[in-house]
Amino acid sequence: MINHYKLLEINQNQIFKKIIDFVTVIILYILILALLSGVINILLQIKSILFGTLGGGFGQIVSSVLTIFVLIDLFKTFIDFREHEEIRITYVTDATILIVMREIAAGVYAQRFDYQFILGLSTLLLILGIIRALDVKYPPKSS
Repeated sequence: MINHYKLLEINQNQIFKKIIDFVTVIILYILILALLSGVINILLQIKSILFGTLGGGFGQIVSSVLTIFVLIDLFKTFIDFREHEEIRITYVTDATILIVMREIAAGVYAQRFDYQFILGLSTLLLILGIIRALDVKYPPKSS
């Protein structure tokens, strides 16, 4: 006699995997489009700065470049998830560190930080750095 629950479980797992694969592929394409538009935006900013039509200047380019690095790390995270079906803490930590660095760079050039905010970001960077170092020193065991 065929166990219908077993067949139902297999179908549910297959459906779940297909949906997750579909969603990750869509997100990867969205990230590719975001990367391309970000690079084009940076090139236009550089062109505007060279010809003197942009008021934001160097700080805006630094912020945009760091945003591109964040998108690259997110792209790596989704690629790794698609291949290994797990999210590695290293990629997430790297992306978060880059986000904090982007905020610091944007704030420094805009001169809009008070000491509590800088202290908070510094603490966050310290904790993320410790997590990143521990992950590199003690990687998870492969199963």
